[in-house]
Amino acid sequence: MLTISDYNKIIEKGLKEISFSGNPSSLYDPVNYMMSLGGKRIRPIFTLLANELFGGDMENAIKPALAMEVFHNFTLVHDDILDRSELRRGNATVHKKWNEGTAILSGDVMLVLAYELLSEISPEKLPVVLNIFNATAKKVCEGQQLDMMYENTDEVSLDQYIEMIGKKTAALFAGSLKMGALLAGSKPEDAENLYLFGHYAGIAFQVQDDLLDAYGEAGQWGKKIGGDIDSNKKTFLAVKALELAEGDNLKELKYLSRNKEIDSEMRILKTISIYNSLSIRKISEEARDMYFNTALDCLQKINVKEERKQNLKEIAGALINRER
Repeated sequence: MLTISDYNKIIEKGLKEISFSGNPSSLYDPVNYMMSLGGKRIRPIFTLLANELFGGDMENAIKPALAMEVFHNFTLVHDDILDRSELRRGNATVHKKWNEGTAILSGDVMLVLAYELLSEISPEKLPVVLNIFNATAKKVCEGQQLDMMYENTDEVSLDQYIEMIGKKTAALFAGSLKMGALLAGSKPEDAENLYLFGHYAGIAFQVQDDLLDAYGEAGQWGKKIGGDIDSNKKTFLAVKALELAEGDNLKELKYLSRNKEIDSEMRILKTISIYNSLSIRKISEEARDMYFNTALDCLQKINVKEERKQNLKEIAGALINRER
C-alpha cells in the first residue's frame, strides 16, 4: 500500500502535467495562481484511496481525482468573492490580486477544465462518474446559497446548519470517495457506506474549520481570525451560542451580528467572549468528535480487510485534529 505522502506526490505530479494555459493569458494566470497555492489535496487523495481500497487501477482514477481538485478550487475562487475574503492559504485571494470580473471568469474556466479531465475517462465508466460529479456540484452550490441566506437571519437551527455544511463541504468529500469506489467496481452498499463516511467526516472537518476561525492562530490558519464572526456566518459555534444564550448574552449576540457599524475587531472579541462564557469551544469539540466517530462507524461496515482502511482513518483523523 502507498502512503498518504505517496498519494500527495501523485496528485501534485498530475496537476503539474495539466496545461492551465491559453489566450488571453489574463484569464489563465489566475487559474495557475490558484492551483499553485497548494492545499491539502484531500479530495483527490480520497478518490485515489477509495479506488485503492477496492483494488482498482490507479490510472483509471487519476483524471477524475484531478477533476475533483480543480472543481474544488473553482468553488473557492467564487466563494472568496461571495464571502469578501482577502486571504486564501495565507495569500491574496484571486479577486483581490486581480479583480472580481477576472476571478469569476477564471473560476468558470476552471469548471470547464474539470469537465475536460472527466471526459478522458473510459466510455463505460463515464456515465456513473458524471452522475456523481454533477450531483456533488449541485449540492455544493445549494450549500453555498444556504450559507449566504443564513448570513441575513438570526433564526438558524442546528439541523439547518448541518444540512448546509453537509452540502457545501461534506458533499465533495463524500462524492470524491464514492467516485473512486465505483471506478474500482465496488459493491453499491460499500460505495454508499464510504459516501456516508465522507459525509460525516466532512461535517466534522467543517466544525473544526469553524473552531479554527474563532480559536486558531492567524499565522498558522492563513485566514483572518474571526472572519466568519465578522461576516455573520452561521458556524456551529454561532448557531449553538444563539441556542444556549439567554438574557443579556442573547441580546448582545444579536446586536453584534446585526449592527454593521461596530468595529470589526470589537465585534470579534466580544462575540468570542460570549462563546467562552457558554463553553462553546468545548461543546463544538465534542460535536466534532461525535461526527467523526460516526464516520468511523460507517467505514467499519465496509467489507474489506481492516488494514486496507488504515490510510483513510489516518487522513481523516489528521483533518479533524489539524491546527490550520
